[in-house]
Amino acid sequence: MWTGIGIAAGTVILLVLFASTVPLRSETLRHRIIETLSARLNSEVTLDDLSLRLFPRLHAEGRSLLIRQRDRPHVPPLIAIKAFTVDADLLGLWRKRVARVELTGLDISIPPDDDDDDKKDFERHRLHGDRYAVATSGAPADNKPRTSPDAIEGSVVIDTVHSEDARLIIVPRNSGKAPRIWAIHTLDMHNVGAFEAMPFDATLTNAVPPGEIVTKGSFGPWNTNEPGNTPLRGRFRFDKADLSVFKGIRGILSSQGDFGGLLNYIDVNGETETPDFVVEVGGHPFALHTKYHTIVDGTNGDTRLERIDANFLQSTLIAHGAVLDGPKGEKGRTVTLDVNMPKARIEDVMLMAVRTKRPPLTGGLQLTTKFLLPPGETDVAERLRLNGRFALTGARFTSPEVQTKIVELSRRGRGRNADEGKENVASDFRGRFVLGDGRLDLPDLMFAVPGAQVRLAGSYALKRETLAFKGNLLLDAKVSQTVSGFKSLLLKMADPFFRRPGGGSSIPIKIEGTRADPKFGLDVGRVFRRGN
Repeated sequence: MWTGIGIAAGTVILLVLFASTVPLRSETLRHRIIETLSARLNSEVTLDDLSLRLFPRLHAEGRSLLIRQRDRPHVPPLIAIKAFTVDADLLGLWRKRVARVELTGLDISIPPDDDDDDKKDFERHRLHGDRYAVATSGAPADNKPRTSPDAIEGSVVIDTVHSEDARLIIVPRNSGKAPRIWAIHTLDMHNVGAFEAMPFDATLTNAVPPGEIVTKGSFGPWNTNEPGNTPLRGRFRFDKADLSVFKGIRGILSSQGDFGGLLNYIDVNGETETPDFVVEVGGHPFALHTKYHTIVDGTNGDTRLERIDANFLQSTLIAHGAVLDGPKGEKGRTVTLDVNMPKARIEDVMLMAVRTKRPPLTGGLQLTTKFLLPPGETDVAERLRLNGRFALTGARFTSPEVQTKIVELSRRGRGRNADEGKENVASDFRGRFVLGDGRLDLPDLMFAVPGAQVRLAGSYALKRETLAFKGNLLLDAKVSQTVSGFKSLLLKMADPFFRRPGGGSSIPIKIEGTRADPKFGLDVGRVFRRGN
């Protein structure tokens, strides 16, 4: 977006360079504009028509102005303007000032880079931050040569530049991808000149997710030697962003913040509010608030997520990563994150994944994971990839029946009778997880209560909500000590089959069925194999 505003400003400046020596014939003026733009932009320029009126004020009208990069004929024109007008008075011209320029139907197409040099620069500046510091201080960026008065024939200043219905088009590197388009409804720039910071106001529609952006700030001075080193700064507000375009989630997001830096290295700080955020798998709306610091490459939209702090319900999340172009032929971008949840609640996370009114489990959660969301048209739950570890402390099941079974497991694991007094037993979980293709794999899951420990490996299908786990139940007591009376005597014969080193019992188990109706049972086959 900011690159487009900069290119538009630079082009307008060149358009009015004729102000100091206005020719008297329209055709002469047309040729002079073509020659000037061709030389200054090293481009092929065409201008279909130009009319000129000198009295009572200078008024020029032009149609179909195209500016195409001379060395890249295969990409769309850098700038295409359906029509433009220039208004000035003779006194203003003598002072090298133009009152107003209006642009209609402005298209700015930003082509992809031919090599990765800019990406390398972008990464270097992301790590060191030197260009942003220089740009916002007002000093020449990176000691690059600034435009001198001799570089342009006269310092022409335009009081107001107004554009209606412009478009900024980011042409993708991969030919199979659709271009990203921003509709710039209105753009007003003031004191547009070669050696001044130019105030601007703009309203535009963001491409994905769709929403309205209002921004205000300053741009320039224009760096003719290195346009990407032109500084800018300002504030923005992004409203009514519809997240449902990303299949699998929904909600209306609003964001506000400030930006500063250079066109090809934009430092952005902001906050978002999504009061009705929903992950479709779970279906529960909740409020999501984030603060973020990002670095944006305005030439291709690549974004480095320096830090994201998210808060929802009673949980917090910290992340960093990137949003980059996806593989060739894929529409959209790839999101990669390193996520840390140092202080969270499992019931908050489960709101995203289960549809029951009450989450099946409550307790403290700590989690770290790698997050990968590739582009695609399928549901987010099917595309999302996670790989990480978690720990649950003080967990309790909200189902009275399940919690009763947990209490009973703890009591029997310690060798107590089932009819002893009630206890409020808390559970601890920890393990490793891998999420992909709508399935949660838990290759190393440990569940513990006083007197008993369960170690499992298996998977959970998110949409079908089916379970398939196998593992071992480890008890502090012998099997015969988990019951009393005659049953205890009978089970003494089974104690050798389930004995584990160091004392207690190890019982092969399996968990099958659905989340709502799990089936716990003895894995008989493994018992017999162990006996043999």
